[in-house]
Amino acid sequence: MRHIIALLIENEAGALSRVSGLFSARAYNIESLTVAPTEDPSLSRMTLITRGSDNIVEQILKQLNKLVDVVKVMDLSEGIHIERELLLLKIRVTNANACHDIKRLCDIFRGHIIDVNKDSYVVEMTGSSDKVDAFISTLDPHLILETVRSGVSGIGRGQRIL
Repeated sequence: MRHIIALLIENEAGALSRVSGLFSARAYNIESLTVAPTEDPSLSRMTLITRGSDNIVEQILKQLNKLVDVVKVMDLSEGIHIERELLLLKIRVTNANACHDIKRLCDIFRGHIIDVNKDSYVVEMTGSSDKVDAFISTLDPHLILETVRSGVSGIGRGQRIL
């Protein structure tokens, strides 16, 4: 099962490496990882995606809580949450029909064309990972020149606070 784990960690050198080291030492995979400072400059928020059974993720959470740099840990997947990912996609444009098709797809998926050249478009889109995957799968793979994905950022809804 896919789990979105949010952490508050001390914003200091080596904190990220200790968290990622915990995963690699136990042969757990991190599918997505985002880190940035919070409103408190001494703390960073880390959001990571991993897959595993509930027992495995429970062990991961316990191990994360033992790390000195970790202030708080939450599995966002256990409750209602919002997740977003940023996609930047460079697409080859071959003719006028392709231009119209790409514009139509962007409208359907609520993406934005942010750069236009005679040979390519760059599309910006935010949404869930499923939405980003669906958009990419609608395109001919030969037209995709470059893909940049930010990784998932997530937040609990309502009163769920990390």
